[in-house]
Amino acid sequence: MWASLSPLAADLVLVIGALSLLIVDLVLPHGEKKVLGYGTAGVFIAGLLATFLLDLSGEALGGAYVGDGMALLVKRIVYAGGFIAVLGSLDYGERHWPLRQGEYYQLMLYSVLGMGLLGGVEDLILLAVAFELMGVPLYVMAAFARKDKLAVEGALKLYLTGAVSSAATLYGFSLIFGAAQSTRLQDIAVAASSAPSPILWLGASAALAGMGFKLGVVPFHMWVPDTYRGTSPPFVAFLAVGPKVAGIAAVARLFLHGETALLDGVAPFALLLVWSTIIVGNWMAVPQTSARRLLAYSGVGHMGLVLLGVVAGTHTALAAVMFYGAGYLVTTAGAFLVVSALTDEQGSDELDRFAGLAQKSPFLAFAMLVFLLSLGGIPFVVGFWAKLYLFLGAWGAGFAWSVVLGAMASVVGLFYYLRVARTMYMDEPDAQGISVDMGTQFAIVLCLVFVVGMGVVPQPFVAIAEEAASALLRP
Repeated sequence: MWASLSPLAADLVLVIGALSLLIVDLVLPHGEKKVLGYGTAGVFIAGLLATFLLDLSGEALGGAYVGDGMALLVKRIVYAGGFIAVLGSLDYGERHWPLRQGEYYQLMLYSVLGMGLLGGVEDLILLAVAFELMGVPLYVMAAFARKDKLAVEGALKLYLTGAVSSAATLYGFSLIFGAAQSTRLQDIAVAASSAPSPILWLGASAALAGMGFKLGVVPFHMWVPDTYRGTSPPFVAFLAVGPKVAGIAAVARLFLHGETALLDGVAPFALLLVWSTIIVGNWMAVPQTSARRLLAYSGVGHMGLVLLGVVAGTHTALAAVMFYGAGYLVTTAGAFLVVSALTDEQGSDELDRFAGLAQKSPFLAFAMLVFLLSLGGIPFVVGFWAKLYLFLGAWGAGFAWSVVLGAMASVVGLFYYLRVARTMYMDEPDAQGISVDMGTQFAIVLCLVFVVGMGVVPQPFVAIAEEAASALLRP
């Protein structure tokens, strides 16, 4: 029995942790709920350690899940993202929903559990279940500030688009199953190669569109800016990174499994999504005056670049995608945590809040500058290597014009990133003070360490990403 579940050992750590938190939450008196946040952080650390200390290889759930390099890397990335998000939520949760902290952290654990499963799915049924396990808790967490109209609006948009996403994805899966006569991804890849059919391509297109909602690619991105703007700032640091990394891993699992025959059938549609996402995401970020909306549209543009790596379909490109995902997580989470520290009690995150930040808080200003430079792809932080490796992989696969478009969009991105940097270092500060709790400070420092460390010494992380890509594609 244990042998069949050993690849899921790290996932079981999260399940046991979530159930334990439920019991502890029932007995804890009011006023001491903050300890649940520390417990959740400990669960994520335990799960992360399990990915290093335990043998998670092999098949589980009757072959519906496989513990390979891709699954292992996705778990490590999303568990780290969950840990960072918990650190940023400790003080905020204590102040804004002191009696509901247990529910918040349990929802986060179950969502991360779904994300971790997506990295190793081998069956359409498990893929659908893991997607919903990831997504449903996010709808509730987005509306946690239930008295805030913007939060309720953003959560409603996330829920409605999520419902459409699920419907489109399941419809696509049903067509794929009808054409391939199997729910196993390996069998689907064989059917796409040996007996392709219009039904299979229609199903694959519907599935890609459904997953595109979760990733926030254009034209399925309409929920992203309003949800990011309305919901609580620490939660945005979680929503903006973990689901994107897990979603792109799921797309790679489905469309690049063993061979790229299934991807080849939807390549024109996928490439159209790439182009529109890169263009719309970056251009719509230019006029934004809200920091969260600016980073939201920026994230849309980044998802276009990541999807380009998947469409390229080569070992080099997929390895670049996984490295990009890890770098994007620490960079974007760090940027949103800085925004969270600057957001006032009324939820305002206008760029004016950054005015003179270098004088009021040199640490926050420096951290935000590093994160912005990484998002813009400036040497020598992780964002530079992530974009370089991804562009090289896409160029080598024959997508030269898409690479040129991505490079031009990156130049546009530098404009609005450096506008924020100019505001921090050249504008006069206002009289409002800044207070940052220890959890958020520690999370920002962690993000800084990895953004700089992966930029200075990228090769060990690239090697891990290449090993993950080898699980799906032979080099």
